[in-house]
Amino acid sequence: MHFLLQLLDIVRHLDKYLDEITRDYGVWTYGILALIVFCETGLVVLPFLPGDSLLFACGAIGMREGSGLNPLAVGAILAVSAIVGDTVNYHVGRAIGPRVMKSDTSRWLNKKHLARTHEFFEKYGGKTIILARFVPIVRTFAPFVAGAGAMNYRRFILYNVIGGVAWVTSMVGAGMVFGQMDVVKKHFELVVIGIIVLSVLPMVFEWWKARRTPQPHAAD
Repeated sequence: MHFLLQLLDIVRHLDKYLDEITRDYGVWTYGILALIVFCETGLVVLPFLPGDSLLFACGAIGMREGSGLNPLAVGAILAVSAIVGDTVNYHVGRAIGPRVMKSDTSRWLNKKHLARTHEFFEKYGGKTIILARFVPIVRTFAPFVAGAGAMNYRRFILYNVIGGVAWVTSMVGAGMVFGQMDVVKKHFELVVIGIIVLSVLPMVFEWWKARRTPQPHAAD
């Protein structure tokens, strides 16, 4: 519980923490950020790490005078990290996914998240790898499910690269553009919360729609 509260505080004050990390670690900040993005996209046990909000903050902080972050460099590095993360996740899914998907319980993976991601694949097919980049949690589980379902690797890599580059450049770019507005600087915490809310809306909508759809009754 303490860890989750601490993580929530970091997410809420990403700009301040990012400033501190950049000041304390200098060029190593790029490695720290790359590791966070890799873990969020590559390790299915860490879907709660910041993604969209972190990228936005990187773009915003990078454009501030005296910042130690180069927004273009951080964008390129994090795009590569996101692509590598999904690739590793795909191979893990290919190796252990079928066994995990068949199991009724899993010690490390949330079966509801796996089921939700599978529904995404049912609806959007291979394009899920691109679309999932913009949906927290599903973003982490999509490459795992793709590997478990033995999705063609060449096709996966194509969608992976397109999705990774589109996700990072759009989020970092949004931070570079909107992060310099006075209203955003003054209310950065609210902006971060807003990004998180907007990110999860598609998943909430799908859940709400599923709840409203009448379920077929088994024949007596």
